Amino acid sequence: MINKEDKSMNDELSKDIQVRLRKIEGQVKGIEKMVTSDACCKNILVQVAAVRAAMTKVGGLVLERYTKNCLLSDDDVVQEEKIDELVSTFLMFLK
Repeated sequence: MINKEDKSMNDELSKDIQVRLRKIEGQVKGIEKMVTSDACCKNILVQVAAVRAAMTKVGGLVLERYTKNCLLSDDDVVQEEKIDELVSTFLMFLK
């Protein structure tokens, strides 16, 4: 059973993911316009790198949400710290 604090944190995490995805969508549309208007390839690549980094962050947030909602039970409070460390290490590896 999920308590109110966990549900609130989960809702916040979901909203954060959604906001980030909308920003990424805007960035991708911007890249498309850059390609259409024959913008400098270097500038396009900079934007592509920014989208990749943003997607990596979203992936980390989804991983965090998954681990906390699907892998932990209510009595795994101590394990949550280990999950946080795993997510942090995974994100560091992806950079």
